[in-house]
Amino acid sequence: MSAALAITLVQGDITEQQADVIVNAANSSLLGGGGVDGAIHRRGGPEILEECRMLRASHYGKGLPTGRAVATTAGRLPAQWVVHTVGPVHSRSEDRSELLASCYREALKVADELGARTIAFPAISTGVFGWPMDDGARIAVETVRATPTSVEEVRFVLFDQSAYEAFLAHID
Repeated sequence: MSAALAITLVQGDITEQQADVIVNAANSSLLGGGGVDGAIHRRGGPEILEECRMLRASHYGKGLPTGRAVATTAGRLPAQWVVHTVGPVHSRSEDRSELLASCYREALKVADELGARTIAFPAISTGVFGWPMDDGARIAVETVRATPTSVEEVRFVLFDQSAYEAFLAHID
């Protein structure tokens, strides 16, 4: 890990973040959806969807696998790129923590390949995919801290106060 890595928390809308990379908690189709995914596609405009369609046609015909990450333009977002990653659906009967951690590691890897210095993450899988917020925050923070990267700032952009507090508990 880079000694210069700063982890910051912001309560707000990820589509308003000025960063080199905004991470999209995408669905495997890469064609938009609800929550963060829908907001990024709506605000970013058709350029993002167009590049996602090209990725589906060329490399990901069956969709982007869970835990993997891929970059597109950021369209009209205040960023250079969107890194799409597919988080796992939470399961009470199967430990999918490694897949969730992989989303953060793979997004950082893609950001490094792009030369990004700042990256904004949502709380991946904690919305409709049902991951408990406290555990999602723990996995996110531990994984980012343990992943070697050239990124200088990791910003977790959290939609509401309870998500912010869950992440804050793991920053200390």
